[in-house]
Amino acid sequence: MFYDFLKRIIDILSAIILGILFLPIWIIIPILLKIDSPGPVLYLPERVGQNGKKFGMYKFRSMKMFEVDGEVVHAVEFWQHNPKLFEKYKKNGWKLELDEDPRITKLGKVLRQTSIDEMPQVINVFRGEMSLVGPRAYVEPELKDAEKRYGKTITSVIQESLSAKPGITGPWQVSGRNEIPWNQRVAIDADYAKRRSILYDIYIILKTPFAMISKW
Repeated sequence: MFYDFLKRIIDILSAIILGILFLPIWIIIPILLKIDSPGPVLYLPERVGQNGKKFGMYKFRSMKMFEVDGEVVHAVEFWQHNPKLFEKYKKNGWKLELDEDPRITKLGKVLRQTSIDEMPQVINVFRGEMSLVGPRAYVEPELKDAEKRYGKTITSVIQESLSAKPGITGPWQVSGRNEIPWNQRVAIDADYAKRRSILYDIYIILKTPFAMISKW
């Protein structure tokens, strides 16, 4: 109980500080996004949160908009028309290298490498849907595919990771990010959820800037 209360206080204070500290980015990035490619500034992909509750996660848009049957749609719809690449994406642990992912804009590559695209998630922290530190926010098809790919043994690991609120940063982000295989990533998240340690949260927070800089 004390852990949850203290963690929520830290989340709110951190979100306020980050919102003020990165105010220039909140002004500059929307302008650059409009110059770089057409589409909205923010994107709200659906994610699976604590205890399986779904929510819309705020992000700066890093993907192109595509026209499908005369309708402009977000790059998520791109997979429906590129099944072979989608299979490669899934088999590669639900990721592609930035240079081979046709959905990502030029600016989007920079935003993702520096994690700037994730800064709007402070809104989710204020709303109580996310925490400053926590497991990765997974997409539902990713979890269902994992159970098919890795078998029943992964189910309990997934459930353990979902017992905590997803975080803007977390153990897998500071431990190798996308270079870590999917099943190891969720195991790291599950281990984090079991710990319930403020000291471990502080360690991850202090390590996060170095993980971001390493991608520049």
